[in-house]
Parts: sequence; C-alpha cells; structure tokens
Amino acid sequence: MAEVIQPRRRRWLRWLLALPFLCMAASALQVAVLRFVDPPFSAFMAGRQLEAWRAGDFGFRIAYDWRDAGAITPSLPLAMLAAEDQNFASHRGFDLEAIRKARISNERGGPLRGASTISQQVAKNLFLWPGRSWVRKGLEAWYTLLIEALWPKSRILEVYANVAEFGDGIYGAQAAARSYWGKDASQLSQAEAARLAAVLPAPRRYSAVAPGPYVQRQSRWIQRQMRQLGGVAYLETID
Repeated sequence: MAEVIQPRRRRWLRWLLALPFLCMAASALQVAVLRFVDPPFSAFMAGRQLEAWRAGDFGFRIAYDWRDAGAITPSLPLAMLAAEDQNFASHRGFDLEAIRKARISNERGGPLRGASTISQQVAKNLFLWPGRSWVRKGLEAWYTLLIEALWPKSRILEVYANVAEFGDGIYGAQAAARSYWGKDASQLSQAEAARLAAVLPAPRRYSAVAPGPYVQRQSRWIQRQMRQLGGVAYLETID
C-alpha cells in the first residue's frame, strides 16, 4: 500500500511544482490572444455587475460597447495620456521617476499620489480586482510586463480607452459618449474628452457631464497639457 501511495505523492508534488509555470503560461496566452481579440468584458466590469446583484439590484446593467481606435476621437487617448501618463511612449510599463516622486510626496505627508501607468491600469482593469494587497500588486506587475512585451503601445491605448470606467457602470469611450452626450465616441469634442480623462481617478465620485470645480479645473489643465504634447499629432509618434 505504501508503495502505491508514494508514487501518487510524487505526482502531486510534481503538479504543485509545475502549477506556477502553468499559471504563467496561461496568463501569457491570455494576454497574447487579447492583442488581436477585443475583450468582451473586463474583470472590473464583472466585479461591478456582481456587486450590484449582491446588493439586490438585478436591473443594473453594465454599459460597454467596444470601438476600434479609428472610431474614437483621437482627443480622448491624448487626454488620457496628458492626464495620467505623459511618459507612456518612453517607459516599459513602470514610470520609475513618477514612483520616486510619489513616494517622496507621500512620505512628507502631502496629498497621496499614485504613480500607476496606463499599462498598469489596463492590467488591473482587464484582469484583476480593486484593492491594495501585495498579491494583487504582484499580479498587476506581472500582467503589466506581459502587456508591454506582447502588445504595441497603440493597442494598450486602444484597450484602455475601451475598458476605463468613466462613471458608475459606464466603461469605455463609446458607452460614455452615448450615456452623457448622446453621440458616438468619434464625435467627442476636445473639451468632452478632457472631462472624461479628468474623472478617471474616481469615476463614481466625479461627473463628466455635470462637472464640479475639480473636474472643470482638471479639464482645463489637461487641455493645456494636450497642447504641450503637440496635439493629436503626438499620437502618431506612439507605435
């Protein structure tokens, strides 16, 4: 009997040792596929829908309607770059200088600053869940590395413009444009694009359609940064 159990234990041990490598391979395949296949939903969307159902709100529906980059006004990805990640074209997923500045500011007791890049935001929104645990941050870093290695920068921007949350349950440029202004994402004005980018830090707190003082102020700053980057022509320099 012991002779039978021993090989079985060895097989289980081999599977346990192989499991991390199998998970890494599966996640790499997942990211590779989504370079070419548009995601039907994201982890954040699924989580928000489950949250509504747990609260007993069975009428709640996620607003999400994918649009390729050519069907989204270029002002929106430019506004998102200006607002959140002006070093997007040059970094490889992590903005080390922004991380250093955020750490110094936070240690000095200033306003809490984040340093997440757009690549990190895509990794988190598409594959993970909200939170600040070390496990989630580790997975976010892994997925960020995969995204940067397997996707061109233009694809990262395209996916972000489609999965970013612009309001409670409103994901992506098209859903936001239709929900807020009754138009397609290709018809958004520069000011509207800037307002959408301005609410990204807290889309359930701030409103793009009825902007308060913070969103108005941030929107004006974003538009100035868009001009300083060189306008929509800047996007042509990002592969």
